[in-house]
Amino acid sequence: MTNTPTWIDDITAAQLDDDPQPIHAKLLEEGPITFVPEVGMYVASGYEVLREMSTDPDTWHGIISPSGHRTHGEGTVLSANGEEHVALRAMMDPYLRPSAVDGYIEQLVRPYAQRLIAEIEDRGEADMQAEYFVPISVRAVGDVLGLTEVSEAKLTDWFKALAAGASNVAVNADGSWAHPEGFAAADRAKAEMREIVHPLLAEWSERPAHTLISHWLHDGLPEGATRDPEIVYSNLNVYILGALQEPGHLMATTLVGLLRSPEQFDRVVDDPTLIPRAVSESLRWVAPIFSAAAKIATRDVRIGGLDLPEGTAVLMAYGAGNWDRKVFSAPEDFDLDRPLQPHLGFGGGPHACAGAYLGSAIVRIALEELFQAIPIMELVGDVNFHGWAFRGPEHVNVRWEV
Repeated sequence: MTNTPTWIDDITAAQLDDDPQPIHAKLLEEGPITFVPEVGMYVASGYEVLREMSTDPDTWHGIISPSGHRTHGEGTVLSANGEEHVALRAMMDPYLRPSAVDGYIEQLVRPYAQRLIAEIEDRGEADMQAEYFVPISVRAVGDVLGLTEVSEAKLTDWFKALAAGASNVAVNADGSWAHPEGFAAADRAKAEMREIVHPLLAEWSERPAHTLISHWLHDGLPEGATRDPEIVYSNLNVYILGALQEPGHLMATTLVGLLRSPEQFDRVVDDPTLIPRAVSESLRWVAPIFSAAAKIATRDVRIGGLDLPEGTAVLMAYGAGNWDRKVFSAPEDFDLDRPLQPHLGFGGGPHACAGAYLGSAIVRIALEELFQAIPIMELVGDVNFHGWAFRGPEHVNVRWEV
């Protein structure tokens, strides 16, 4: 392990949650990969290194961060590699492919979006994050999973609890958890999820349905066989955390980016075919899954100017790579006309986000309906982004004339 400058020793998890980009910019001055004592791991901040590690599954295996492993449990797609990973993606991917998503996403999202807009459009003001984006995101992903009878409030509680656990990254010098109590809410949420999902698994084992969880039970297996429920539970934890609210964060970030540049907002409102481009730039600008993935070296390797031994774990700060000035000019700007350059908003390589198309479709439909109903609006007050593992606006207050 290399010696680290004092300022790196002083980095705290709270600082990273508050505003990680200035810290990552300084880390990049040291190198694209740096050991950060607060999280007990190397952290990759450079775009090219992140791309290299993501697309070399022989040298870099996907792992789950220690706090993520403590939160989710064994057998997740995040920590699977090789044939195990192929098998889990065969379980997950069919119902998330574009051809499948296009068959169900409109009826799940558009009517609900229209109903929510009808409740706020005559008020002239709203917290779009709380009153529109999060409810759409939570309800759509919950319904795709098959949790149609679970309320948005309950689903959101589960997300917050799991997020608190996965974000509880601080460790002591001996590697023990600095705040072990930070996992208590996640443990309670997981127990409650099992109680609710258990009878659904029993039902769908006998009578398969067109829900994501039902497909997990059956897809990729011989006819009549079902998958171990423990695999379903651990990966359900991953999806609740990684998918439930992230489309909502992406919607909110896109709106904020556009409203901070009203000319760009007007262009997208006038031409809704630009919404996918705006969403892509938003993913680059503030990656909703900022630093929740990790890799481990399968051999001794030299990368980013460092010689790392086999078994070295590296946290993948994809959101920082999207602000690497060697690749992106003025990365702090939301720029609808930015030259097309692959970003890391959905990760990359074999472990790239399985729900990328689903999430983008949810965001696109929600923004189409919003911009059609309320084509003129403005931000009210400041917008505060928060989070390092998962990042997005806490509130997005807007107003418009009625």
